[in-house]
Amino acid sequence: MDLQDKVVVVTGASSGIGEAIARDLSAAGARLVLTARRADRLRALSSRLPGPSTHLGAAIEDAGTPKALHDLALSEFGRVDVLVNNAGMFVAGSLETIDLDALAQMTRVNFDAVVRASYLFARTFRQQGAGAIVNVSSIGAYLSSSSVGVYSGLKHALEVFTSALRVELRGSGVRIGTIAPGTTETEIFDHLRARNEPVRADATPPLDPADIARAVRFMLTQPERANVARLLLVSASESV
Repeated sequence: MDLQDKVVVVTGASSGIGEAIARDLSAAGARLVLTARRADRLRALSSRLPGPSTHLGAAIEDAGTPKALHDLALSEFGRVDVLVNNAGMFVAGSLETIDLDALAQMTRVNFDAVVRASYLFARTFRQQGAGAIVNVSSIGAYLSSSSVGVYSGLKHALEVFTSALRVELRGSGVRIGTIAPGTTETEIFDHLRARNEPVRADATPPLDPADIARAVRFMLTQPERANVARLLLVSASESV
């Protein structure tokens, strides 16, 4: 795929990996539809991008948000070509301390919303005979840890769902895959540090969000005959 003038929807674009993806794809010539809860950050990011963009401040887990993004792409740019499901949250804790309501919210954001958006956009992509979906997973999908079982389980479920949808879409011209970042320095660690919790990025030199963005662009710019179904990108100092 040549990204020049392609219309790309990026969720969770207000910071971290999502912001880096937006910057990288805009520099590659894409036109962007950005979403996150923090509309002020989206406005600031949009004003600094080299290419055309629009944004929607919204909660991705709201049932109407994926369609609103889809419709915004069509109304603003007349088409939609790529969906990057990056929005996510991280909840961890022991059996005694875990916040069950926060876990339910994480399920809605990290899995339910991705499924809804993937199906919605995949229908359009299949109809037009072209398109791509990148679902941002995590190294956690391949690990078992007592404090992050639900997070890891959701990411593993995302891997399986994406693989199954890829099989369903075979031969349609629609490509779909997951990228699973290893430890990456993002705002998520600021919250953990504020609570004096152990931070993996402090023990292992982490990836930079720009590393993930370049990998996403690699996935999208493969020739039509190629589909990067799964990409695991870890820090050179990380053991998995």
